[in-house]
Amino acid sequence: MDSTKVPAAKPVKKKGLSGKNLLLGAAIQTFEVSTLGQPFEVVKTQMAANRDQNLRQAVKATYARGGMKGFYQGLFPWALIEASTKGGILLFASSEVEGFMTNVFHAGPVAAGLVGGMMGGVAQAYTTMGFCTFMKTVEVTRRKVVGEKPLSTFTVARNVFEKEGIRGLNRGVSAVAIRQMTNWGSRFGISRLTETLFKRGDKDYKLSNAERLMSSVVGGALSTWNQPIEVIRIEMQSQLKVPGRPENASVIGTAKYIYQTNGILGFYRGVTPRIMLGVYLTTCMVFGGDKLKEYFA
Repeated sequence: MDSTKVPAAKPVKKKGLSGKNLLLGAAIQTFEVSTLGQPFEVVKTQMAANRDQNLRQAVKATYARGGMKGFYQGLFPWALIEASTKGGILLFASSEVEGFMTNVFHAGPVAAGLVGGMMGGVAQAYTTMGFCTFMKTVEVTRRKVVGEKPLSTFTVARNVFEKEGIRGLNRGVSAVAIRQMTNWGSRFGISRLTETLFKRGDKDYKLSNAERLMSSVVGGALSTWNQPIEVIRIEMQSQLKVPGRPENASVIGTAKYIYQTNGILGFYRGVTPRIMLGVYLTTCMVFGGDKLKEYFA
């Protein structure tokens, strides 16, 4: 009998999707915002900017701005530009960081998902989301003067740029970065945590589609704990003319103003449509992203 030792086979490294994640993320996010995403976004922004309105009043006010089209204000071109870029950036950055955390630091799925989501969210904010988020908020909060021809969204953007430059178009970007970091850190982290709970300690357990979908729903719903940051962001970017409202205030200054005018509850205006948005968005990006990455891999 030949006693020669056969060298152990080297572990096969899984090929990452790399650049394909850019295209997948862009496609998923564009689908999301073009369907239910933008209506949830518009109603949430309406309530956060007009903190005296409840959900029913916000829906009525949105409908009054143009019927069903009112719920898609800011979709073209800003939301579509944002979705087609930030979706790709998120899926690419989060997947790369999640893989790095797993392969280099041997982190578990929860920690890897948390850090991957956080880094993906920050990358989104400082690349394309700043000016797109600002212009979407402008479209929802600017007042049309009766009897005058309304300015086009491109004219508004040009006027802001001529008056305040790049900084004006990216007003509130720091709040956007904080929101996105906490948003996607929570969405990925909580979704992965829920998946581990379904596995009950069995690493070889294969999650069903229903369990993976439910994990995304839980992650999306619970990630709205950071609603105060979202209200601050919307207030910083709002075009509403309110007496006593500070202009170009910092994150801290804006938070003080919201507290002085609306109290603690003011920080949670719009949380209901945001929960709906969070569930839908996380289902598309986490559950849908995982399934598509598996399919194309």
